[in-house]
Amino acid sequence: MKTTLGAQISHALKARDVDVIFGIPGVHNVELYRGIEEAGITHVLARHEQGAAFMADGYARATGKPGVCYLITGPGFLNAATPLAQAYSDSVPVLSIASCLDETASQRGQLHQMLDQVGAGRAICDWSEQVSEPDAAYALIDRAFAEFACQRPRSKALHIPINALGTAAKTAPPQPPVPDRPVASYDQINTIVTALLQAERPLFIFGGGCVGADDAAREVLRLSGAASFVTYAGRGVVAPDDPLFFGSNLSQADSATIAEMSDLVLVFGSELAEVDLWRNDLGHTCKMIRVDIDPGVLAQARHGDLTVLGDTKSVLEALAVAMPARAEARALRWDHTLVREKRVKWRAEVASDRPGIREICDLLRPVMPKDTMVYSDMTQFAYVAKDVWDMPRSGHWHHPYGFGTLGYALPAAIGGAVARPNAPTLAIAGDYGLQYTLPELATAVELQLPLPILVWDNQELAEIKDSMQRSQISPNAVVAQNPDFLALAQSYGAFAEAPQSAKHLQEAVTKAFDADRPTVIRVTSDAKL
Repeated sequence: MKTTLGAQISHALKARDVDVIFGIPGVHNVELYRGIEEAGITHVLARHEQGAAFMADGYARATGKPGVCYLITGPGFLNAATPLAQAYSDSVPVLSIASCLDETASQRGQLHQMLDQVGAGRAICDWSEQVSEPDAAYALIDRAFAEFACQRPRSKALHIPINALGTAAKTAPPQPPVPDRPVASYDQINTIVTALLQAERPLFIFGGGCVGADDAAREVLRLSGAASFVTYAGRGVVAPDDPLFFGSNLSQADSATIAEMSDLVLVFGSELAEVDLWRNDLGHTCKMIRVDIDPGVLAQARHGDLTVLGDTKSVLEALAVAMPARAEARALRWDHTLVREKRVKWRAEVASDRPGIREICDLLRPVMPKDTMVYSDMTQFAYVAKDVWDMPRSGHWHHPYGFGTLGYALPAAIGGAVARPNAPTLAIAGDYGLQYTLPELATAVELQLPLPILVWDNQELAEIKDSMQRSQISPNAVVAQNPDFLALAQSYGAFAEAPQSAKHLQEAVTKAFDADRPTVIRVTSDAKL
């Protein structure tokens, strides 16, 4: 079969298990849209390219499959730059396919012309490449999918000239075999087991690279008698009721004392980045074992540490088989009382720093349907929730952790809800951040998504205000005129609620999960909940 390259790309993506594409059609990328329906792919129309790429990110986090967005030349690609950088930072498999100009060296004044579109992509993505030949386009798509599967997944950008998209092209060849992730050796597994059995107070730290490895991680903790933390991205890997679980409290300053008490630290699938610790180092003085799929992370190890390049889930599964049970481990190695007291202390400190939010989290958690997936924005509500809201399973709370962009929650939640049409999804945003991508509410209405959108409306940039005050700066430019969020939601065709009691809040959220459209739920800092 011969048709245009633009159409063939949709067929190639469908053959590689892509069911949904997010984007906005334009004059320059119209050929990409020729084959979407013919290939049997669903297209979700965003209101802004930033929303389209955030939706692809949310879809990818919900499914583990690559999220794909179609973009136009120049401003369309640049509009998506922020979410593509977010996907790079948070290890999310997002592939953007954008049209580009055929020639820019000699011609000036072309529509959507920029100096270096491909170079702009290289500043924010794992790679950014331009191709003109069909075989090259297919090869780069396969390269992206192979790397998503076997390496640390990060955003990729493919640029195809307008004329090339419109030229005739043969069908893409079948997808080549996808390589496996690296696997730890028998000797490495044996070394980890030996170190664990010799340690008196081993401490695990599970990061976002352990999502999906819950069962194996919990079994290793049971067998080893180790205590544990999770990073924010790793929440849910450890059972919330594990008596030796310190929670997602690595950012608490005195969590360093716990690391110092341990005689073996094992870090699985985490960079231990600034956004995990909010200090310069973990605080340990003992040996560390690091297991990660990213060689760059392992290169951070100190002299004497053990590094293992491999898939964390397969390593944990191997440990769960290889490690002998230690029935006395839980009684001898860590003090349950210490863990409980620390968690109570940290929970109280979080509540004191940002009053009122912990109580709302405690109201919401019991009414969340099983398997609820949450997408949160950069807002004080999320900052508290990440510390006090334990998750029963991993990969069910998504946040713009690394890059830290505003406007993430709503479009990413739309992508997540599209990915899981019969499962509950919740968006949490602040009053300011919501307005970055608020027009995407129209997309959620069009799709009839039963999506509760919790808006934490404190009528100011409270986190920035607090930062200014801590720095002895008179608060400046931290109060803005907010719209009437309820009227605005209704103007889009969404439902709207403003709960003024605990019961009303719980009822509003429960009702929103069963609605035939999204519901904006405005909660103010002065509500009597």
